[in-house]
Amino acid sequence: MQRPLSRRRFIGATAAAAALPAAPNLDAIEPAPPAKPVSISSANGLATTARAVKLMAGGGDTLEAVVSGVNIVEADPKDMSVGYGGLPNEDGVVELDSCCMHGPSFNAGSVASIRDIKLPSRVAQLVLKRTDHVMLVGEGARRFAIAHGMKAENLLTDAARRQWLSWKENLSDRDDWLSAREAAAGHEARPTGTITCLGLNPAGERSGVTTTSGLAYKIPGRIGDSPIIGAGLYVENAVGACGATGRGEAVIISCGSRIVVENMRHGMSPAEAVEDVLQRIVKQTVDPRLLDKKGRPDFEVVLYALRKDGKHAAGSIYKGRQYAVNEGAGSKLHDCLHILDR
Repeated sequence: MQRPLSRRRFIGATAAAAALPAAPNLDAIEPAPPAKPVSISSANGLATTARAVKLMAGGGDTLEAVVSGVNIVEADPKDMSVGYGGLPNEDGVVELDSCCMHGPSFNAGSVASIRDIKLPSRVAQLVLKRTDHVMLVGEGARRFAIAHGMKAENLLTDAARRQWLSWKENLSDRDDWLSAREAAAGHEARPTGTITCLGLNPAGERSGVTTTSGLAYKIPGRIGDSPIIGAGLYVENAVGACGATGRGEAVIISCGSRIVVENMRHGMSPAEAVEDVLQRIVKQTVDPRLLDKKGRPDFEVVLYALRKDGKHAAGSIYKGRQYAVNEGAGSKLHDCLHILDR
């Protein structure tokens, strides 16, 4: 026989029920993907986003679309931040990094410190498609690319060589080898540059790619955030995607792209998600060598976010940055949000 429910038992049962996690709202309507493909990229990606959207509009896979898009910049010797013509390491050798993620298959590929191969994003794509690995580095990545028919060639252009020689001839405290004195002294910015590209099609499928020649005149073997999943790039098909450019070490330490996507998962808009991570990076920068005279980061980081419904944003630490956007009606530059003024 069931005992009558006393007032005390009723209150206890009510409290216990309130402590349980709320049941999911099965009637909630998920935001629909955009009616047309969307692609966003760093500011050097106007042609990149145009190609990515064109390929997605024609039914092409999102990963092929974004990789094909960044190939334009990787093959351009006038862009000294990516691929062929990129500024070399301190020995005068061009070392390239790239990673890509394919949302529908939950898969990723990456290469780091690869030499002699003009299109590292294509090698990262091959790692994703043709291996059971995620990352290949150095000579192993180079041999893997050559085995798949890629041509080994010298990537150091005359223009990049002249810039490297100028740096070499004036080398002082601007390298990456820190004496005890330099470790406590100021930080002088050197050229950095990267391209990231994110793509979303009307079926709600998304992919992303990031590719770079890295920090100019770096210690050979230095790897920034660009080939690291969760730092320079992160894609989750059910949530969104994020890519990064700027000081790679800061993005690695903050796990920048992964946190942006997690922020969107928990309900933040792309702008809110990006701003939160930029604020974290500013707070995490406490090394005096990396601070300006006002005690703020003496470097830049830019984060690019694309949500599952096609909403997007990019943000930088300092004012003045832009990013490329194509929503089916041509590529345009949009202003990045920022958290500090110079």
